[in-house]
Amino acid sequence: MKNKVAAVSITAIVWALAGGLFGAIFTGLHQVLLALGLVGWQPLVVGGAVAAMTTSAFYGSMPVALIGAMAGMLGSIGTLMVGGQAVALPVIAGVCGLTGLVVGLFHSWVLPGNARPLGVILTGFLAGSIAGALVAWGLGILGGPFGPFVVAAGIVALVGSLFQFGGPHILRGCFAWVPQGLGTPLVAGIIAAVVGAAVGIMSGLGASDGGQSIADGIQQMVAQVPTGFLGGMVGGAITGAVLELVGVPLEDEIEHNL
Repeated sequence: MKNKVAAVSITAIVWALAGGLFGAIFTGLHQVLLALGLVGWQPLVVGGAVAAMTTSAFYGSMPVALIGAMAGMLGSIGTLMVGGQAVALPVIAGVCGLTGLVVGLFHSWVLPGNARPLGVILTGFLAGSIAGALVAWGLGILGGPFGPFVVAAGIVALVGSLFQFGGPHILRGCFAWVPQGLGTPLVAGIIAAVVGAAVGIMSGLGASDGGQSIADGIQQMVAQVPTGFLGGMVGGAITGAVLELVGVPLEDEIEHNL
């Protein structure tokens, strides 16, 4: 009994931290995507997918995610220094993605890895996309305004559950079909592109089409990120504790059995 209580408590704490990170990223992305003109289900699905990919990368392979983030920062700063504000957002994201891919190839050459990072990030992408669509459908049925706390808690709970149930199949497929050493460069490139796009948005790229809306979106993001963080923590803690209580094998146990 004591061991079970300890396992549930530790799982709830770990999932609360991961859920808080996801909730903060999702809430910020949601506000920025709304400012960029996305409406209806679009910001929920896109924000859920990107936030889940990013959180999954740090949760599943932090060294690769950090390499990609560093490449994205350096690539975006270099592109802004060379091209200035005239550089389009897709261009800076593409440059950062290529930078991350090259750095990831070098890392994979120095320290050979496996397909785990790619499997984890693909699982996050699918889980985030499906969870975002389900939340959009649920909000459409229930109606009424829901704050970032409720939305973040709900989407974190859905993503966490989908991640655990869908992860084993995707990981097995990646281990079986993805060539050795290809997972690290792809994940580093994706994270670098996401970070580069974030830097581009924060620096005001694309503001000529709606500078005030971008600025308002960033202000809303700063104001609501703490609430999204708390909602994500609550959703993650509850989901992790419930999964541990009912005996669902968590991601680390799944990988050990592959």
